[in-house]
Amino acid sequence: MARHRLAVAPLRRRFETEAPAELPRVAALVAAERPADPMHCLRPRLIAATARRFLAAFPGEVMYAVKCNPEPRVLRALWAGGVRQFDCASPAEVGLVRQMFGADAEIRYMHPIKARPAIRDAYRLHGVRDFSLDSADELAKILEEARSRRGVAQALGLHVRLALPKGEAVYDLSGKFGAPADEAAALLAAARPHAERLGLCFHVGSQTMGPQAYRDALALAGRVIARSGVTVDVIDVGGGFPVSYPGLVPAALDDFVAAIREGVAALGLPGIRLWAEPGRALVAAGVSVVVQVHHRRGNALYINDGIYGSLSDAGVPGFRFPARLIRAQASAVLEGFELFGPTCDSADRMRGPFLLPDDVREGDYIEIGQLGAYGGALRTAFNGFDRAHLVDVGDPPLLQTPGHPAA
Repeated sequence: MARHRLAVAPLRRRFETEAPAELPRVAALVAAERPADPMHCLRPRLIAATARRFLAAFPGEVMYAVKCNPEPRVLRALWAGGVRQFDCASPAEVGLVRQMFGADAEIRYMHPIKARPAIRDAYRLHGVRDFSLDSADELAKILEEARSRRGVAQALGLHVRLALPKGEAVYDLSGKFGAPADEAAALLAAARPHAERLGLCFHVGSQTMGPQAYRDALALAGRVIARSGVTVDVIDVGGGFPVSYPGLVPAALDDFVAAIREGVAALGLPGIRLWAEPGRALVAAGVSVVVQVHHRRGNALYINDGIYGSLSDAGVPGFRFPARLIRAQASAVLEGFELFGPTCDSADRMRGPFLLPDDVREGDYIEIGQLGAYGGALRTAFNGFDRAHLVDVGDPPLLQTPGHPAA
């Protein structure tokens, strides 16, 4: 008999009900429990506050990109912060959001290439009406699969994904999805007769450091819309909104919002709806992981989490993360360390450098921050090192992003 293992599922977690009035601090939990497995420390109040701040700043509709972190407690914290719209990219994500929030959640399926059963189930079982696409084949697929019993797809939102040139984002996303300008214009014209809402969407790249990227993308979007010769109802500026990492401090959120306002105003499209799909900007600061040092070899620390766990971005992508030693008495002299994960794979290496007291030793605990974005989502069970749990804490973030809440 076949069995299925769900990837979009929560870590083992402590708090199954509403968080108490006073949340524990990370250092107190470590002192009391001396955890042998990585401990993911979730800051639900910070996540909720960050969501409220983003919703208040953005001049349009905000849908959370579920792929960034599908942990149910994260989703509940975002809901508490006012998020009611979700960008889903798989049947599992669609099902999770619908199961958690019912019909009160608005789900938009913004993956440009989808399996036929995924479209059919999203439309018929989960009430999803908005879909993205970047080819004539995908448009035909959506129209064929999203049909009512009367044989007509009703109330559809069709959103053409526009390809952008490679930009300055830390993670370039220009190579996989998106129709070139001429094709995007033709797709808009082809989709218009079938769409209750016709949209043009794009993504400037993950962790985009400069607001100008949105001005440039919106200018291109305006030219595509003009070339299409049809009325467009929605422009979706995607994600890409950045957060701070060591040595990587972006412009303030308000600067990005101002650039988007200016870019939209320059298009001269009265009544256009504006959407965004933030992920990292909403949740990165809201989760950290506490790891234990198993061995020190010079400036290398061997710890119980790594690139096959929650520290994938610290591997080949080379992200640096804020770190602190959880010990009452430690050296005031900081030193740069590289980290090795617990697996037997030599690629399980995080060069950092991670700045820590120079007397760090075996048995010490280290908290690594800014891991709410993709840290939990990219975990694997490789080599059997898949044990971890999640706790709610009341600590502030390890690193502040300009324009984001501090706690």
